[in-house]
Amino acid sequence: MSLNETIPTLDGANEAGGSSFGAYVAKPEGTPKAAIIVIQEIFGVNPGIRSKCDKLAADGYLAVAPDLFWRLEPGVEFDPDVEAEFQTALDMMGKFNQDAGIRDIEATIHHIRRSLGVAKVGCVGYCLGGRLAYMTAARTDIDASVGYYGVGIDGLLGEKHAISNPLMLHIPTEDGFVSRETQAAMHEGLDDHPRVTLHDYEGLDHGFATETGKRRDEEAATLADSRTAAFFAEHLG
Repeated sequence: MSLNETIPTLDGANEAGGSSFGAYVAKPEGTPKAAIIVIQEIFGVNPGIRSKCDKLAADGYLAVAPDLFWRLEPGVEFDPDVEAEFQTALDMMGKFNQDAGIRDIEATIHHIRRSLGVAKVGCVGYCLGGRLAYMTAARTDIDASVGYYGVGIDGLLGEKHAISNPLMLHIPTEDGFVSRETQAAMHEGLDDHPRVTLHDYEGLDHGFATETGKRRDEEAATLADSRTAAFFAEHLG
């Protein structure tokens, strides 16, 4: 089992389906400079997400990837390059309760601050996790948030007034899951927001910053990740 931490739900033992869920935690050497929650794609806390955590830990952060699909099936992990697993992940995303997922992210924030002893907490999410990073910025007191190729954010623009801490979104212009119309709506709704920064990646598709596999674009991933690193250094310092 790759999950090495247990996090209590916000409602504890009263919540239907269990009182806790698992997470993968990567710890830096010495005292963490801050904590970063890594929000999964639809593929679970798979090797790519764990690798994101390990890289953040090597950079001095406490990195925590909560298992957000635990209510459906604890500990699932899928390979996006295997078609059958990709389709299973899509099916699971359709069943996933995003509002409950945000509550689990909020529980993770509380656990990091209260039990793991790190006060400053950011998050970074990919795909579904990019959407959840936006929702986390709007619905919690997270200190800084980053979303990569978040889906359906145009439908969440009504929550933008609640974003009080910095948020950065990475947007590939040829995203097969995020239309040009959706991207235009994101820019129209968020370009003038004082706490939000948008970066476009011309000609890139969904998943370009994945750690491994067919979707990765090395140059664009390196650029986006350097922007993310500078963003967290500024806002979680």
